[in-house]
Amino acid sequence: MTTPTGETLRGYNTLALDARAQAFAEVHSEQELLAALAQARALGLPVMPLGEGSNIVLAGSVAALVIRLGTRGIEVLARDAGTVSLRVAAGESWHGLVRWTLQQGYYGLENLALIPGTVGAAPIQNIGAYGVELASCVQRVNALQIGSDERLALSHQQCEFGYRDSVFKHRLRDKVVITSIDLQLSLRPAVSVEYPALAGYFEQHGITEPTPEAVFDAVVKIRRSRLPDPAVIPNAGSFFKNPIVEQTEAQRLQQVYPELPSYPQHDGRVKLSAAWMIDRCGWKGVRRGGVGVHAHHALVLVNYGSDSGAELLALASDIVSSVQGAFGVRLEIEPRVYGAGA
Repeated sequence: MTTPTGETLRGYNTLALDARAQAFAEVHSEQELLAALAQARALGLPVMPLGEGSNIVLAGSVAALVIRLGTRGIEVLARDAGTVSLRVAAGESWHGLVRWTLQQGYYGLENLALIPGTVGAAPIQNIGAYGVELASCVQRVNALQIGSDERLALSHQQCEFGYRDSVFKHRLRDKVVITSIDLQLSLRPAVSVEYPALAGYFEQHGITEPTPEAVFDAVVKIRRSRLPDPAVIPNAGSFFKNPIVEQTEAQRLQQVYPELPSYPQHDGRVKLSAAWMIDRCGWKGVRRGGVGVHAHHALVLVNYGSDSGAELLALASDIVSSVQGAFGVRLEIEPRVYGAGA
């Protein structure tokens, strides 16, 4: 099950960066996962779980046992008059799950259509799009502790979800492997279409009462029109988080830049458009060496043929410095960085 030293990871990350794993295993069951974790302990190696590699940057060789999760399965845990609870294996395709739930008449995930990656990766980042976050549907996240094989069932509260954030990026980073997530979805059609791009789409198409299926279709069309396909142009989707600042800071910026898009948050802070600031600094469409910024979306960094994650991260660092110098706002990258001492 575990391959020899030097397994290339180029085919396992959507940025198509070349990096070597010290050891590699692909697992399709909890038993195989437990065996891989035991092998990592025997080799004295840390563990790097891997799904579709759509939210990672490989900065160099990975001194770890990389475990690619290929587990599958969707189980109905409970159902009542208005809701259904599902347990979904970590290796399931996220977009495939969203499509399947709609086919079953389970609602709540349609705004999250076409987000790349696997189900197990989704709670780490608390994926979100078009006004909806995964956290709104999560009941539990199930995991194995890497050091002890202890089974964990983390409640919604214990996951410590935030904007593009969770406990899996902090206290539990590199300490657990997510094996499945439990979701609660609605059996009654209800849609969230307040997000400006989505609302504009339905207004443009004269749709006044969109169904969940219409939301799914709209999100897919919008995402495909805005974001490059990683199979054509290697990328990791949105590379930077939209920064959230205090209201006074947002007001200061909007006095100088009234066209800067902003989105009030529930806690009184304000989310700003990272794409607008990056574009304003002149980075959209810039190409440097084998990497660059996509010509149509300033949040997306792309790989034009580079083998170097370090080259991509150097470009990202210069963008961060440029935005901070111009606006006094520090951007944070979304993908997780592995390799070369990361």
